[in-house]
Amino acid sequence: MSVPIAETQADILVAGAGAAGLSAALALAQAGFFTVCVGHVDTRPNGRTVALFEASLRFYKALGVWPYFRGKTAPLAKITMLDATNARLPVPSLTFAASEIGLAAFGENVENNVLIEGLADIASASPNLLLREGMIGDIHFESDSVHASLADGSRISARLAVAADGRKSLLRTKAGIGTRTWTYPQIAFTALLAHAKPHRNISTEFHTRSGPCTLVPLRPAGGKPNRSSLVWLMSASDAEQRRALPQSALEQEIEDQIDSLLGKIEIDGPCGFFPMAGMSTNRLCGHRVALVGEAAHIFPPLAAQGLNLSLRDAAALVEVLEDARATGDDIGAAQTLKPYESSRRSDIFLRTNGVDILNRSLLTDFFPVDFLRGAGLLAFSAIGPLRRALMREGVLPHGALPRLMQEPAGNRLTRSSRALARP
Repeated sequence: MSVPIAETQADILVAGAGAAGLSAALALAQAGFFTVCVGHVDTRPNGRTVALFEASLRFYKALGVWPYFRGKTAPLAKITMLDATNARLPVPSLTFAASEIGLAAFGENVENNVLIEGLADIASASPNLLLREGMIGDIHFESDSVHASLADGSRISARLAVAADGRKSLLRTKAGIGTRTWTYPQIAFTALLAHAKPHRNISTEFHTRSGPCTLVPLRPAGGKPNRSSLVWLMSASDAEQRRALPQSALEQEIEDQIDSLLGKIEIDGPCGFFPMAGMSTNRLCGHRVALVGEAAHIFPPLAAQGLNLSLRDAAALVEVLEDARATGDDIGAAQTLKPYESSRRSDIFLRTNGVDILNRSLLTDFFPVDFLRGAGLLAFSAIGPLRRALMREGVLPHGALPRLMQEPAGNRLTRSSRALARP
C-alpha cells in the first residue's frame, strides 16, 4: 500500500535560486508571505560579477541583508567610456562621476558566486522562507492554486508561482507565455583579473567593433590588492581562438586589448565564455504566475543593467502583492497582477531596446551610425543636465520607484538640510 506524499502549503512558490530568485523570495518572505524557493544554488566561481546600482543597494538595505556583504564589494565611483572602434569620425571619451549626482558611488561590484552564496545563507536562516535545493519537474495551474512536483517526488502548492527560473523557464512555458528571442554574433568572455596598477574605483569600458570590453573594480582578495572583473564581447571565432590559448598568452591578449591600462595582468580564477542573446516576453504575468529576472527579459551585459532590472521586478511585485493583501484581493488572480505588468513594461522595454541599440551600433562601421553615436556621446559630455539625467537614469530610473527602493526619509531630510545650508 503506497503512502500519500505530503504537499507543502505556501503562499508563494518561487522557482529559481539564482540571485533574482533568492532576492525575490527574501523580499516576499519579509513582506509576510510564507514562501518556498526551489532551485539549484550554484556558488561556483565563473568569472562573472554583478554591479549593484543605488536602487538595488537600497533594496538590499531595506531587507537588512546588505551588512552581510560589507567588505566583499568594491565601489564604482566613476565610469569611463573609451572609443576603440577606429571610427572615421572621432568619438570622444566620456567619464561620469557619481559625485555629480550627489552619490559617493554609483553602486558596488561583487562576485556573482559571493552574492548568491550570501543570499542563500540568509534565506536558509530566514523565518517565513523555506529554501529547497532541487528542481521543479512539473507544475499545474488550477483555479485557486498552483501545484508543483519536484524531481525528488515532493510536492508544493501555493496561491502564486513566481518564475525566476531563467531563460528556459519551465513555469513560463507551462503558463503559456510566449517569447521573442534573438541572437548576437558575439561571445562574452568573463574573468577576474589581478593587475599591477590600482583601478581607483573607476569602471572602464572600451567600445570595440566586436562590442564593449569592460573592466569593473573588485575588492582586494587573496593578498592581491588590485583586482577587476572583465567582460569582453568578441566574435565567435575570436572566442574559439582565445579559449584555446595558454593562460599567459590570454593574459597578454587582455593587456593588449585594454592598452596596458592596469599594467601587468594576471587571470585570477576560472573564466567563462557565454553566447549573447536577447529575449522578451509577450506578457509578464497570468493566472497564478508572475515572471521576474531572466524568465522575463534577457539582453547582453552592457551598462550592468541585468540584475538591477531583475531586482526592480522583485520590488515591484512585492508592492503589488502587499497592496492586494491589504484590500483582501486574491494574490494569484490575473486581475490582481495586472498592476505589476503595467508598472514594469516601460522599464523593461527601455533597457532591452537601449542595450540592443547600443550593442548593434558598435558592430557596424556604417558612417551615419558612427556619427549618431559620436554626436550622442558629445552631447552627454557637453550638456550638464543631459549628462546628469543619463547618470540618474542608469542608477535610479525615472518614475516611481517601488517602496523597497525609495530613499529612507531620514536620508532625504539630511540631503534637503545640506541643500538649504549651501550658499
